[in-house]
Amino acid sequence: MLLIHSNDRDFNEKFDELLKRGAMDMEHVASIVTGIIKEIRTEGNAALKRHIEKFDRWSVKRDADLMVDTNEMKKAYDTLDTALRDALHLAYDRIKAYHEKQMPKSWLDFDEAGNTLGQKVTPVDRAGLYIPGGKAAYPSSLLMNAIPAIVAGVDEIVVATPTPDNEINHLVLAAAHLCGIEKMFKMGGASAIAAMAYGTETVPKVDVITGPGNIFVATAKKLVYGDVNIDMIAGPSEIGILADGTAIPEYLAIDLLSQAEHDEMASSILITPDPELAETVRETLYLELGKLERELIARKSIEERGAIIVTETMDEAIDLMNRIAPEHLEVMTANPFELLPKIRHAGAIFMGHFTPEPIGDYIAGPNHTLPTGGTAKFYSPLNVENFLKKSSIIAMSEDGINAIGEACALLANTEGLTAHEKSVRIRLK
Repeated sequence: MLLIHSNDRDFNEKFDELLKRGAMDMEHVASIVTGIIKEIRTEGNAALKRHIEKFDRWSVKRDADLMVDTNEMKKAYDTLDTALRDALHLAYDRIKAYHEKQMPKSWLDFDEAGNTLGQKVTPVDRAGLYIPGGKAAYPSSLLMNAIPAIVAGVDEIVVATPTPDNEINHLVLAAAHLCGIEKMFKMGGASAIAAMAYGTETVPKVDVITGPGNIFVATAKKLVYGDVNIDMIAGPSEIGILADGTAIPEYLAIDLLSQAEHDEMASSILITPDPELAETVRETLYLELGKLERELIARKSIEERGAIIVTETMDEAIDLMNRIAPEHLEVMTANPFELLPKIRHAGAIFMGHFTPEPIGDYIAGPNHTLPTGGTAKFYSPLNVENFLKKSSIIAMSEDGINAIGEACALLANTEGLTAHEKSVRIRLK
């Protein structure tokens, strides 16, 4: 694992390489994804079945076979171990309670002239959720994507998940039942994104698509954006940790590995002004690495995309972390809330020694679908507003339009839009 000091002669060069961690070669796959989207748009289910046979290795005999039977979902839920079912419900309840606090309100405002201005908040009619199912299946992702849509009041939720060899994760099915999902399709990759964006004979067209995926999924979401809304373009998972001498090395080491085990492309970065802590964490990390079931994945991630940075001060560490803008940021210091005002860019912030990132992945309540690759500088976590739209409300009284109409007509005239001008003037006294 790379260990560098901010005063190293070549530090800027090495740090700039770390900032490129989120780069995805979309250009390389764009032509492939464009072809897939075109096939789905023109051929519908026929193309979808062909892609499933090619990429997921099973043959779809009938259109109905594309859908997951809701009885399968219920059976998976009913046969869950009691402790696991309780854990699933606890996660559901906490995620729901958190997202309910996010709901914006419709409002109306009245002025002295009798004018009314306001905002109407309305959910989209139909949302499409992409839930990964390739290297690993993530029932937690289903909860994190479905619950804010449910809280927002979306009428119809469509779920897409790849099913290699026509197999689907038991817990994903159980989570779907808990969320009341009625339309779940066995499809993945760019094909699934295109099917939800444009619809097929079986898959309904949605208004917004959310959820993480590989580079083909990310590229497809980028290409269909505009025809539907999307949450964000997400890349490999990542963690940044700010730590001082009070941090426990074992905690930091395993927290770094908790992201590394996701994917070979995952990124794990610790920044600290304590050189002794940096060395101890590095040694501990390699001891823990050999104990992981996903050691090979984690090792490649740590060695190719992991780093420990030693700075002169904590303020310098914070500045560097703001430049990184990590998906997950742990603040493992004596007084983490003292640093919070200085943290400008992070998807989710985990405060204190007893708040490991995985608590946010599953059960804390905030959403785990987060901006990656530095996009936390301008993207927010998935939330209820991804499934809502706002309409402006304007109602002018006769006195109200007479009070401001002349100024409006003048502006319209200045822009050369005479019908605009007349539309206002004919209403004025």
